[in-house]
Amino acid sequence: MENKGRDALKFSYSNIFFSYYFNNERICRDMIKDHMLVFIYSGELLLEEDKNLTKIHKGECVFLRKDNRVNMTKQPKGKEQFSGIFMVFNRNFLREFYQTLDKNKIPSNVDKPKQSVIKLPKSSAITSLFQSMTPYFDSEEKPMEELMRLKLLEGIYSLLNIDERFYPCLFDFTASWRMDILDFLDNNYMCDLSVEELAHFTGRSLATFKRDFKKISQLSPQKWLIDKRLSIAYDLLKNENKKVSDVYLEVGFKNFSHFSTAFKRKYGFSPSK
Repeated sequence: MENKGRDALKFSYSNIFFSYYFNNERICRDMIKDHMLVFIYSGELLLEEDKNLTKIHKGECVFLRKDNRVNMTKQPKGKEQFSGIFMVFNRNFLREFYQTLDKNKIPSNVDKPKQSVIKLPKSSAITSLFQSMTPYFDSEEKPMEELMRLKLLEGIYSLLNIDERFYPCLFDFTASWRMDILDFLDNNYMCDLSVEELAHFTGRSLATFKRDFKKISQLSPQKWLIDKRLSIAYDLLKNENKKVSDVYLEVGFKNFSHFSTAFKRKYGFSPSK
C-alpha cells in the first residue's frame, strides 16, 4: 500500500471491512483474491484496471471480481472524508450458500460478465443494506457475528436480483485455471505478494507452484522478484533519468534503505550514481 494520508480506521467483522480515512488520498495496489462488494458512504473510490478508470461516488456500489489486480484510490470529496464498507465473499461462504439454492431455479445458459470492475445500478435493496450497517463505523459497538453473516447473505441476494449473470460468476467452483508464471510475474513484479498468493493467482497449489517455479529459475520466487525489480529500476534510472526517490516505490520496494543496499550489492554502486 502506498499511503498518502495522515491516519485511518479499519476494522472488520466476519469478512465485512469498515474503512475510514481522515485526510488525503490513499492508494492501494491490490490483487482481488475473493469477490467483493463495495459501498461508498462518503468521499470517492477510483478503480483502475488495465488503464480503465471507474469512479464510485457517495451512495454508489461496485462489484469486484476475484483473481484480478486493481489499483484503488480512496480519497475525500470536497469536505467529506472517505468512508466505505467492503464485503468479501470467500469460496467457502459461497459454496455453503450455493447448497441452499433450489438448483431448478438457477438460470441456465447465462454468460459471466466479462469485466472485473462492475459498477452497480442504483438499488434500494443495496442502499438499505449498507445504511443498516452505518452504526458499526463506531468500532466500540461490535455487532454479533451471526448478524454480519446475515448481511453477507443479503448482499448475495441483492447481487443475484440485480443481474442473473452473477450466478455463474459467484458459483463457479471448477478447478482453478493456470496462468503462465512468467507472464504473471512480469505484469505484477511490483506487488507485495507472498508465495502462497503467487500460487493462488497463477491457479496452482503451493506445492505445484514451487515445483513449476524451479523449472523457471534456480532462485526462490522472492529473490527472483527482487532481482526483477532491481533490473527495472536500473533501466528507469539509466535510460529515463527518473529520480531514485520515485523509482524504488514504482518497482515495488517499500523501504529505500533496503532498495539501496540491494541495488549496490547487485551492481556495485549506489542507485544515486
